[in-house]
Amino acid sequence: QVQLVESGGGLVQAGDSLRLSCAASGSTFSSYVVGWFRRAPGKDREFVAAISRSGGMTRYLDSVKGRFSISRNNAKSTVYLQMNSLKPEDTAVYYCAVTQRLWEPDPDPSKYDVWGQGTQVTVSS
Repeated sequence: QVQLVESGGGLVQAGDSLRLSCAASGSTFSSYVVGWFRRAPGKDREFVAAISRSGGMTRYLDSVKGRFSISRNNAKSTVYLQMNSLKPEDTAVYYCAVTQRLWEPDPDPSKYDVWGQGTQVTVSS
């Protein structure tokens, strides 16, 4: 079964950038749709972005459109989330997740089967 490890989180100031990585092992990475989700303290888990198997289709939460960009490198079994112009409201634990049940990116977390352990992103004002 595929295993996921997120990295790249940290403490930054508002307006700064971070790039999160989600590295996969154990299976054919190109057969997975990959999503990024986040959970802020006291809030429900929230979809952030997702990318299709080939990388040709992406989908974003409205509040991150134009600021965040998801991409993937199947040869490296890694998906990236480039986050620019970060805001305090982006503070959360960010998780990547994968599924073989989809071909297109989807915001529904119940459709993803394997999750990483998460990486903390904290944006100070």
